[in-house]
Amino acid sequence: MSQTPLDTLWYTHSPVPTGLGIAVESGRLAEAFLPTGTNIQALRESSERDIREAHFDHHLPNSVRHGGNIPAIWAYANCSDTRLLGLSWSDEVQLILTTVESGVKTVRDLKHRRFGIPKWANVQIDFTRAQALRGLENALKLEGMSVSDVDLVDYPYGGTYSDEQVRHVHGAQVSFGFNRTQRRNNELIGLLRGDIDAIFLKGAHAVQLADEFGLHIVIDTGSHPDPMIRSNNGTPRTLTVDRHLLEHHFDAAKTIVDCVLRAEQWAWANPEKTRQFLARELNTSEYWVATAYGEDAHRRLRTMLDEQSILALQDFTDFLHRWQFIPRRFDVRDWIDFSVLESVLGATSRLSV
Repeated sequence: MSQTPLDTLWYTHSPVPTGLGIAVESGRLAEAFLPTGTNIQALRESSERDIREAHFDHHLPNSVRHGGNIPAIWAYANCSDTRLLGLSWSDEVQLILTTVESGVKTVRDLKHRRFGIPKWANVQIDFTRAQALRGLENALKLEGMSVSDVDLVDYPYGGTYSDEQVRHVHGAQVSFGFNRTQRRNNELIGLLRGDIDAIFLKGAHAVQLADEFGLHIVIDTGSHPDPMIRSNNGTPRTLTVDRHLLEHHFDAAKTIVDCVLRAEQWAWANPEKTRQFLARELNTSEYWVATAYGEDAHRRLRTMLDEQSILALQDFTDFLHRWQFIPRRFDVRDWIDFSVLESVLGATSRLSV
């Protein structure tokens, strides 16, 4: 493979627990590329909306993305020339929530009830709708029910996910040009008003909102023992690069994966500092991080290409195709490039922090 100089590396990571996020915020990624003179740029902090949109459609050359798998799956299904280098699995709460007044206590009580679900009008891939449907479908499946047993109520959103520029303020990702109307959770408002009977929320903000508004947790599919029930947008998370980066800057791809693995090993050895980082990353408190991701959240940061994660990713990809979120079904093994991870792990039998 030719090794032409890499002028600029574009990176993006979702505001969730990822090894790339730690590698970026700790300065490890920038430090690793200092000897080559490569410029490191955060695409979500770009002033250009088209560049920010690459977080979701992965169209930008020489870029790396670590985060929710729906945009990455959608991009590959729509023929974006990307390769999957690793999968990380950090279990998180995935909650079906109701109000006490709704009378819904169990999953079976959801039959013929109104379930609020987001519907974005102007996005390429509506990952919020997809992950809510997945959580609902998996919950109902456990009781021998299907989504057709529930009355879905759409809650529309305008604009796009990339309308607002993201910047870091004291370590937290903050959107500038913040639009309160666009950012509010319309389904939650509908639930509190009594217009619907249940909604889906996940992660730290889910448990925080459930506590704040005294909501009843019908089920947490994120804690179910079956990994296929837990699989969703964040389980597993995908580490992807574009093919141009892989073919023309293979050493850069190795450096990225090496940084991710070293950042994760640092996290394993530093649980308190990791919780502090994740709280800033999620713009919440350490308490809600531990509640949503577990007291052992630092141990769940592990990027590999293990069989369970691959099978879960395939199952979730099939779900996205069945619900017509992606235009074609594909074998996720055709998407994977094992060479970078194997090259990094083969170089050192045990990484040092």
